[in-house]
Amino acid sequence: MTVLLAQISDLHLDGGERATRRAERVMEYLRALPHPVDAVLVTGDIADHGAEAEYEEAARILAAPFPVLTLPGNHDVRAAYRKALLGEAPDHAPVNRLHDISGTAVLMCDSSIPGRDEGRLDAVTLDWLDTTLAGLPRDTPALIAFHHPPVELHHPLADSMLLEQPGRLATLLAAHPQVVAVLTGHAHTAAASAFAGRPLIVGPAVTWTLRMPWEGDDLADRDQPPGIAFHVLDDDRRLTTHYRVVL
Repeated sequence: MTVLLAQISDLHLDGGERATRRAERVMEYLRALPHPVDAVLVTGDIADHGAEAEYEEAARILAAPFPVLTLPGNHDVRAAYRKALLGEAPDHAPVNRLHDISGTAVLMCDSSIPGRDEGRLDAVTLDWLDTTLAGLPRDTPALIAFHHPPVELHHPLADSMLLEQPGRLATLLAAHPQVVAVLTGHAHTAAASAFAGRPLIVGPAVTWTLRMPWEGDDLADRDQPPGIAFHVLDDDRRLTTHYRVVL
């Protein structure tokens, strides 16, 4: 079965009109699609300061008639995220979730390190990944999503805040061939690369776009519209990604 997923990232909701309206426009666009997506993946930095009010706003904006799957980024705070966005008891443990989307396993992982901008999949999360993937039927395709890219993206800012110790994840993926691709956010630029023999897709940001070094010295391009990545996973387990902006 072909699966259609939308990926958005880095909303940075801060209670301000600009961030709120950009996120609302993206979700309005997705809700109005003539053929709805099977799910939306939100790959981190949902809040800008990690305040409960920011997650309450996110819960309102992200409400949709299709599944909306979220994971934390370095700007997110686990306890407030769990309480105000997930409706769970506050807890500081990593937020890892498995979702079955039309027969595809989507593993949303927490790569945040509280108090730091860099990322890491800690021992708890790696063990969860390994156990969860091992428990899936061998013919179930899987996608792994987390916030921090595990490879250099050739920008000094983005490359100063990557996923630490990516070799541990690469070793894990070698044991689980059903993983089709890795999806991340964090970099504020749409990008495509490879990691551990899989496609690595970096979702564009909702809040602002990172200018690459060849585009100029001003890091944040706030005039670029919010971006969306559409991922199509077909019956041959081939992932095709299309990027769109929302004007």
